[in-house]
Amino acid sequence: MDLRTKRLVRLTSTPAIDTAPSYSPDGQQVVFESDRGGSQQLYVMSADGSNQRRISPVGEGRYSTPVWSPRGDVIAFTKQGSGSFSIGVMRTDGSGERILTEGYHNEGPTWSPNGRVLMFFRDPGGNAGPKLFTVDLTGYNELQVPTPAYASDPAWSPPLS
Repeated sequence: MDLRTKRLVRLTSTPAIDTAPSYSPDGQQVVFESDRGGSQQLYVMSADGSNQRRISPVGEGRYSTPVWSPRGDVIAFTKQGSGSFSIGVMRTDGSGERILTEGYHNEGPTWSPNGRVLMFFRDPGGNAGPKLFTVDLTGYNELQVPTPAYASDPAWSPPLS
């Protein structure tokens, strides 16, 4: 939607479920998830809806919740396969996939403003409930974020001055 004119523009027109869009920092591209190939996968398109192409690897599981990094060089995602949920990153062309953390139910990555850390939620099941975690881009520094109760679907605020 153009916020000035309130004009809506449809970017995809497949019978598939196309959802979870995230603009590149320069506003020129959009990453999104779609089940058009039979399972959730990641696609990138130009901001006008043209040049749609799959970027997630073929036969490697289901990919969802893509989020473009603030620097524009990688896309974070949730990957489901083999009974686990992973949080990972890949280059914007789909190459260089790296899994940063795995668990029973990791989901919903969101970037810190500086692009060095991802926050996500993990729900181990049972009565434990979902909790927030952070992981840096090396995948070695994972920390639980203390919350007074269950927590999911995190979002970062802009840097405070």
